Amino acid sequence: MKPPAPIALTIAGSDPGGGAGIQADLKTFHRFGVYGTAVVTLITVQNTTRVSRVETLDAGLVAEQLDAVLEDLPPRAVKTGALGTAAIMDAIAARRFGCPLVVDPVILSTHGLALNDPAASDSLGRLVRQATLVTPNLSEAAHLAGIEVVSVQQMREAARRIADFGVPAILVKGGHLADYTGDDAIDVLWCNGRFTEFTSPRIATRHTHGTGCTYSAAITALLARGFGMEESVARARRFIEEAIRTNPGLGRGSGPLNHWAGGDDIDSDSL
Repeated sequence: MKPPAPIALTIAGSDPGGGAGIQADLKTFHRFGVYGTAVVTLITVQNTTRVSRVETLDAGLVAEQLDAVLEDLPPRAVKTGALGTAAIMDAIAARRFGCPLVVDPVILSTHGLALNDPAASDSLGRLVRQATLVTPNLSEAAHLAGIEVVSVQQMREAARRIADFGVPAILVKGGHLADYTGDDAIDVLWCNGRFTEFTSPRIATRHTHGTGCTYSAAITALLARGFGMEESVARARRFIEEAIRTNPGLGRGSGPLNHWAGGDDIDSDSL
């Protein structure tokens, strides 16, 4: 018999438009041959043009969802996204997953609405300390590191500071770096005591909704499949580039990516 697919778990919010949150995570898990499970933390009212409402779930209900999954469908890798409240962050940080934990410290939606309680910094810090990998964008890296982050050098410094939490790997995502410098899209990975930079031409498109969720989900899926950290990040980044380039052009605003980018063979040289 064919061995069962590895399991990955996402703990995040719901996007009814399907481009971000648990919907994007589950699509990405499936894309990489991983069985996806999901714990919902918050409900949003959004589409490609707006986010008009966010309702967080009770932390006890989130914890019950999480325990139900863990007792029967133990994952090989876990990721977190938008969590909403300090109580939810604390409930997750109290668990020991026994597998890689990828923390995507989502603070704002694509449209600028808060998806985390600004007063939850201490709880977010406790969760970050449990992480195997943290994947902040520029503003999230600035929040965690306590410095301005608008250059590659500052991305490196932010990664060093976040590493002081005891995190083995940090990926600072520079997709918006061109807004400040005009440079290409540059991501900075701190792992195994060294930096690796990933650079590519910035793709001119408004359809980038859910890029952060999808990127961290791809890394999580690859970790669940047994790839090492640096290879998982490199493969996931190539996937993201293709997913943005081949986006389906849906919606009147910032539309979703192509979550089936790259075809059927995830082990091909293109990924």
